[in-house]
Amino acid sequence: MQSLFLMSSAISAMHRVGSSGNTSNSVRTRKEKRLTYVLNDADDTKHCAGINCLAVSKSTEKEGNEYLFTGSRDGTLKRWTLSEDSATFSATFESHVDWVNDAVLTGGNTLVSCSSDTTVKVWNRLSDGICARTFHQHSDYVTCLAAAEKNSNICASGGLGGEVFIWDLEASLSPISKANDANADDCSTSTNGLGSLSSTNLRPINSSNNVSVHATQSQGYVPIAAKGHKESVYALATNDRGTLLVSGGTEKVVCVWDPRTGSKTMKLRGHTDNIRALLLDSTGRYCLSGSSDSMIRLWDLAQQRCIHSYAVHTDSVWALAATPSFSHVYSGGRDLSLYLTDLATRESILLCSKEHPILKLELHGDGIWVSTTDSSVHRWPAEAHNPLKVFQRGGSFLAGNLSFSRARVSLEGSTPVPVYREPFLTICGTSAIVQHEILNNKRHVLTKLSKFCHYNFKDTAGTVKLWEITRGLVTENYGEVSDVHELNNFISLELSVGGLVPFEKKKEELFEMVNVPTWFSVDTRLGSLSVHLDTPQCFSAEMYSADLGIAGKPEDDKINLARETLKGLLAHWLTKRRQKFGSQNLANGEISPGKEISTRTLTLSRVEGDGNSENDSAVYPPFEFLAASPPSIVTEGSQGGPWRKKITDLDGTEDEKDFPWWVLDCVLNNRLPPRENTKCSFYLHPCEGSNVQVLTQGKLSAPRILRIHKVVNYVVEKMLLDKPMDSLNADGTFAPNAPGVQIPHAVVGDVSLRSGLKPWQKLRPSIEILCNNQVLPPDMSLATVRAYIWKKSEDLILNYRIVQGR
Repeated sequence: MQSLFLMSSAISAMHRVGSSGNTSNSVRTRKEKRLTYVLNDADDTKHCAGINCLAVSKSTEKEGNEYLFTGSRDGTLKRWTLSEDSATFSATFESHVDWVNDAVLTGGNTLVSCSSDTTVKVWNRLSDGICARTFHQHSDYVTCLAAAEKNSNICASGGLGGEVFIWDLEASLSPISKANDANADDCSTSTNGLGSLSSTNLRPINSSNNVSVHATQSQGYVPIAAKGHKESVYALATNDRGTLLVSGGTEKVVCVWDPRTGSKTMKLRGHTDNIRALLLDSTGRYCLSGSSDSMIRLWDLAQQRCIHSYAVHTDSVWALAATPSFSHVYSGGRDLSLYLTDLATRESILLCSKEHPILKLELHGDGIWVSTTDSSVHRWPAEAHNPLKVFQRGGSFLAGNLSFSRARVSLEGSTPVPVYREPFLTICGTSAIVQHEILNNKRHVLTKLSKFCHYNFKDTAGTVKLWEITRGLVTENYGEVSDVHELNNFISLELSVGGLVPFEKKKEELFEMVNVPTWFSVDTRLGSLSVHLDTPQCFSAEMYSADLGIAGKPEDDKINLARETLKGLLAHWLTKRRQKFGSQNLANGEISPGKEISTRTLTLSRVEGDGNSENDSAVYPPFEFLAASPPSIVTEGSQGGPWRKKITDLDGTEDEKDFPWWVLDCVLNNRLPPRENTKCSFYLHPCEGSNVQVLTQGKLSAPRILRIHKVVNYVVEKMLLDKPMDSLNADGTFAPNAPGVQIPHAVVGDVSLRSGLKPWQKLRPSIEILCNNQVLPPDMSLATVRAYIWKKSEDLILNYRIVQGR
């Protein structure tokens, strides 16, 4: 329990962190860590975004299975068990928080991946998704990897920061001494990036040879830095033994390195645009390069020159794969085409045309796996062991050695015919979310899926769904909804008769005249819905318990949407935590015996808040997230780098090093930070020309979510309280000239009405509230009136009048 006390003390202390030497006890402003959760509605065994990388592990005597590993723009890697005619999902590797850009297999059971989250991660490829180590060496997106087939220790990584690092995996994975554990946070990780496994501390070295003063050689393994690139690196390749490394990128040159020292041995010039793909033969003499200039070039490294160029594609070349003998090359890219080219005879043939740009190729037996910007992966016939069989079918052409523009002219009028029409095996993905709109109730998000079809069937393309983000589920599925420009000829077709309606039209149908503060943001970069929470603005939105359908609570109780969402997200974590540390754990505002909380902390939560925190200490049931499709948490604690994990996989040991402090303070202590814009100021005057008495003179203040019927009650109270029965007309309305007592209420709120009213005082009032001469609905909030009816910079003015004859 001591650890719990220390953790809570640390959280309390974080409320009042001051700069060094600050004697005024001022609170230091700083950028707090963000918490994100990624929602998942589809089959979690499938990717929902483009596949950036492929890796095949061949069967061995010890292990009979073959596996395909896929890395996606959805931020995950997946393992597939291969058979002759099928691929079965086996595991998800989830820890990266951005696109997975490349993955390679090294000797034994090691899988290495890199991501746009700037990390390189090492996995046990046969595990159930456990990340063994995370390296934070790169300063920008890590775009590419290379591994030596016959040297399991050698792996290289390159990225947009111009850095190229050569790793000795055996040395980098070795535990460092306990004396250095405290300084090992740069690369710390454990299961999916959490915990405190012994880790490697790396010295950040970039292309300008800057060395961090906080990391030294004694703290752990330092990779070799191949210094020389001044711009982004997009491609790497090594020979079988790992004695040679080539790299390329936006500098348009192929750089050759000695990976043992990181020294550059030569530069090969010839391409006129970015180099996007590289291959080395087993001996390290020949190199193939593919470029955004649409050309493929064959280099003889011994002669240090280009010996052949191949004008096959009509757009950027993004992927290359060579036969084992390095006699033929498969190539794909932005022109959607997969070509096979004989490097000696220059004969080329179109194997297939796809519907999406090709990102990666991986030979497997006599077939080739092809990944694209689509979420599915296809295996096509390739005849890799005897590619001449493909050319015997006819339809080949001679690849020129001209530039892109002239090559296109030479092919004009003679478009090649694909050899294959359909793949013989497909691993299906799901559609990515490509369009989204946050509805103005700030609880629902309308999304639209991408359109794609496979070769033998069509997916639910263009499907529109309505998400409730406080519970992480789809509440409505509207089916296929088309764009406006697609309906010009049949715009009359509506959903009611089985037709299609535009996405924008559906958004308009769902519009509600409400105004709720923006408390979250959303993006679909990973192909799914990512919801971002930042403090303190995420705590700005509240709703009444009655509006949320929460039973057993007074209808006037206000529910903070972010607080109950966070509790719902971490409900499993909290359960596990109680199991590990006992029932005295801090939870939902319950303080364990002997636990002391600093009075300054409590004062800060109240006094420096919004002045309307009467519900801050209340405990409500958290919003429930379904275990069948649990969202993933993406965040960064006080130490280490960002991590990602499903909420059902949290084991309860995660603490303030892993979660932002404000999240823990909310979930464990039920406290909210100081926040703004929860009040609305307004004036309340009789309607012009009315003989109704003036009830108030000054400005009033109330919660933004206060409903107009509460303002009506306030007017009733001011007119009727302590008045005799003869102040009422026979129909229950007020006598216009009845004398009244002015009650000096300065705040209109949920508790402003006095309890114990007499029966005659509880009659339904015949009062209307107006703004801009428009009668306001009783259930409209002050914030909505301000946003949609008043629309002026000065204070809101409401008018009231008695309606006779009701």
